Amino acid sequence: MKTKDLVLKATGELFGDKDPSAVDRWVSPDFRQHSTLAADGPEGLRALVSSLPADFRYDGARVLADGDLVVLHGVYHGFGAGPLVAYDIFRVADGKLAEHWDVLVPLVEDTVSGRSQTDGPTEVRDPGATEANRALVAEYAEKVLKGAEYALATDYTSTETYLQHNPEAGDGLDGFGVAAAKWAEQGKNVVYTAIHRLIAEGEFVLVQAEGEFGVPVVYYDLFRLADGKIVEHWDAIQEIPAQLPHGNGLF
Repeated sequence: MKTKDLVLKATGELFGDKDPSAVDRWVSPDFRQHSTLAADGPEGLRALVSSLPADFRYDGARVLADGDLVVLHGVYHGFGAGPLVAYDIFRVADGKLAEHWDVLVPLVEDTVSGRSQTDGPTEVRDPGATEANRALVAEYAEKVLKGAEYALATDYTSTETYLQHNPEAGDGLDGFGVAAAKWAEQGKNVVYTAIHRLIAEGEFVLVQAEGEFGVPVVYYDLFRLADGKIVEHWDAIQEIPAQLPHGNGLF
């Protein structure tokens, strides 16, 4: 079974059927957890699934597979008072879920761009572009995001089409610049200190990073590329909590 199909099957039984016994079928005995919601190991995941309310559901938007890593992008309903936009990363080993990272942020109904945090293209249509797109975003992440060489942004991002899904930013590089200026006034400068993972499939590349946004945060940035340029952006920024239910950290 392909890694993408395995993760969809496993998470469907765990979080769709809300079946704790699916842990025995799909989760490695040495499962390593990085989420803020669950303790380490398969029993931590079993406890989480067992606690899900009857009205819990997940609305998926995108699935990306890159080697042994699979990314799910969608919205959870029932984890809190309101819907949560989520990125889940699973590592698969020996036909089992072996490791998990995630980020969850509140769903915002009224966004500056008028786009939601999950809408837009969903299907991978250009698998042959994976490695070129990975290389471009890797360079962009190091030079522009982490290196703060913002004058180089147009080397990587289209000046004609840059569709924005961050709820506080408008389209185009200018739209993001306006949002960044407002954040700076609030003491929330966008700072990237480490790039942890790049996960790519076709025209989509996800960057998992850490940094500061007024407080220490984890950044998940999902980019769509076309003709060698970044043309669309989704993201989630979550504060790094002082305590976690495990000792594995978020990365």
